[in-house]
Amino acid sequence: MSIIVENVTKIYGKQKALDNVSFSVQKGEILGFLGPNGAGKSTMMKIITGYIPPTSGMVKVNGFNIYDHPLEIKKQIGYLAEQNPLYYEMYVKEFLEFIGKLYGISNIPQRVKEMIEICGLEIEQNKKIKALSKGYKQRVGLAQALIHNPSVLILDEPTSGLDPNQLEEIRQLIKTLGKDKTVMLSTHIMQEVEAVCNKVVIIHRGKIVASDSIENIKQVSTSHRVVVEFSIPLKKQHFAKIRCQKLESISDTKWLIESQQEDISKELMQIAIENNCSILSLTKSELKLEEIFKALTQTI
Repeated sequence: MSIIVENVTKIYGKQKALDNVSFSVQKGEILGFLGPNGAGKSTMMKIITGYIPPTSGMVKVNGFNIYDHPLEIKKQIGYLAEQNPLYYEMYVKEFLEFIGKLYGISNIPQRVKEMIEICGLEIEQNKKIKALSKGYKQRVGLAQALIHNPSVLILDEPTSGLDPNQLEEIRQLIKTLGKDKTVMLSTHIMQEVEAVCNKVVIIHRGKIVASDSIENIKQVSTSHRVVVEFSIPLKKQHFAKIRCQKLESISDTKWLIESQQEDISKELMQIAIENNCSILSLTKSELKLEEIFKALTQTI
């Protein structure tokens, strides 16, 4: 496994930012690392990349642990921090050449050219970084994270500031990179996670509240949702016998029902009989990741 996190705890004074956190990410996986602001996401990423030490626990990257091989781990990782650290007075090409020299890579001009093409920086490559839009600054940050061809990518809010076209391009790039690299991605955009990631870890108040594939997390959700359409208009009081977590009118005849009960078809049929009408349609509606995220991070 490329990243192994074992029982990591991080304490700042009296605050426990991470509490006994464990998970793993393999080569070829794109992990969505999710949580509300202040949940501990950036702290975890900084520990994996060796920028700060844990209070306790162990992290290994490609078999190297953070205590004995911190420099080797940094060579293995490409890191795009949430606060993108760039030298604003440098030109784009100059900055990437500088980063290439720091990593000691060979044939720097060719590698810089490749990064400019891959990250879509062709039209901005001769500008100073301070003159770039936020989206293009983000692309430069991604290029510096990739320039040494790392096997592991740690990306903290990589699509921040991108317009819809740029966002789609970077998503596709991350998906392509994820085929032969290990990618750990932090974002607040749930659609991005569903579009790009094949595994999710949700953290809240320093603790993991979910860790699995997106499909499995949706399947084990305690809520079940159906959309039912009757042949006549009904009102909320007609559903009084069903224990609903959510009851929402889509139209006069169509209702969205969310319940902890997996199958409420018998109850709905009884409602139809009691009101001398029929059920025109009954379909299961999948919970969105955003809704599961809210449920997990509001109830803990």
